[in-house]
Amino acid sequence: MTLFYYKAVTAAGETLDGQMDVGTHDEVIGKLQDAGNIPLEVREADSADSRGLFAALFKRATLRDTQILQFTQMLATLLGAGQPLDRALQMLLDLPEGVKAKRMLERVRDQVRGGTPLSDALEAEHGSFSKLYINMVRAGETGGSLDETLRRLGDYLERSRQLKSSVINAMIYPAFLIGMVLVSLMILLVYVVPQFAPMFEDMNVEMPMITKIVLAVGSTLQTFWWLIIIGVVLGLGWFRRQMSDPEARLRIDARFLRMRIIGDVTRKLETARLSRTLGTLLKNGVPLLNGLATARNVMTNTVLAQAVEQASEEVKTGGGLGYALSQSKQFPKLALQMISVGEESGELESMLMKVADTFDIEVKNTLDRLLAALVPATTIVMTVVVAMIMLAIVLPIMNIAGAVH
Repeated sequence: MTLFYYKAVTAAGETLDGQMDVGTHDEVIGKLQDAGNIPLEVREADSADSRGLFAALFKRATLRDTQILQFTQMLATLLGAGQPLDRALQMLLDLPEGVKAKRMLERVRDQVRGGTPLSDALEAEHGSFSKLYINMVRAGETGGSLDETLRRLGDYLERSRQLKSSVINAMIYPAFLIGMVLVSLMILLVYVVPQFAPMFEDMNVEMPMITKIVLAVGSTLQTFWWLIIIGVVLGLGWFRRQMSDPEARLRIDARFLRMRIIGDVTRKLETARLSRTLGTLLKNGVPLLNGLATARNVMTNTVLAQAVEQASEEVKTGGGLGYALSQSKQFPKLALQMISVGEESGELESMLMKVADTFDIEVKNTLDRLLAALVPATTIVMTVVVAMIMLAIVLPIMNIAGAVH
């Protein structure tokens, strides 16, 4: 017998977690499903603390996002064409490019051939497929519409990939520009500026305050660069520990939301993610409370995830989703109004997808505006800083020239 840790969602939308002493991973899932619960996570209890650095280095290879999307779309097409699941999986074995990814799909195929449901086989590949993915596949198996579920899941993954790509692409050029600025400043302060210090000392010239400051910064960077690197590494480690602590993470996320620009973009991103996830689940036949519980786990900002959890409690008592989400005052008013309209018209699923599309566009437009402003602003800042460094060097030289005359 093995002790397993499990996390599941009840029919009422409540989250359960605990431990179960059984023989296999599949027995835990079976008992949870027999009790009317939807399993979210099942793992060996003694592996809960094995997620450190070395575990991450030796974990099983996972599929890339593009591979998962392609796998989902092609599997939906094959099942829609009437192919049996095991044969469809066999036909997809040539899809992944890596050997380890191909072996992972072989394990999934072998489990399906042995009678294991596809959702359980995917869940056994810990970390390769998200909880949302597994829960939707499980719902499709229960409803007998796995091909339609996979098609909707493919659409969801495609939209999510496009949103993620737009965010990453928008940040590439500013990140490159800022990196070049920092490298240029480091070269000036560490290698160029310190070379003038001996000359100024030999000339016994009175240095302006700006020159003293720039020389001090350059000397510090040149002498204690290793200490600065250690400080940055320790700072990143501290921040990572803070992000792993629930209370500290909540405070950090709340601070991000209070920032004018970052908070606005975060709210729009999370609203789009919540709406698309919940809309996809509802279209697939998942009950609203179960959908909220799953969608909450997809969100990255803990403050907004907590707001969704509180909203689900309000929905349990018969309140509308739009009204429940509005109680936290964390979500955009436009999204809340659209959700309320969808509830009143009986088209909540479609309206949620429209909310997601609307805020995907809002995020893209906001990022485009920020990018348009960030590039010239960074150029101006770099010009000012370089001009100050040059001024710090030129002023003593001018004093020397004046003394000579």
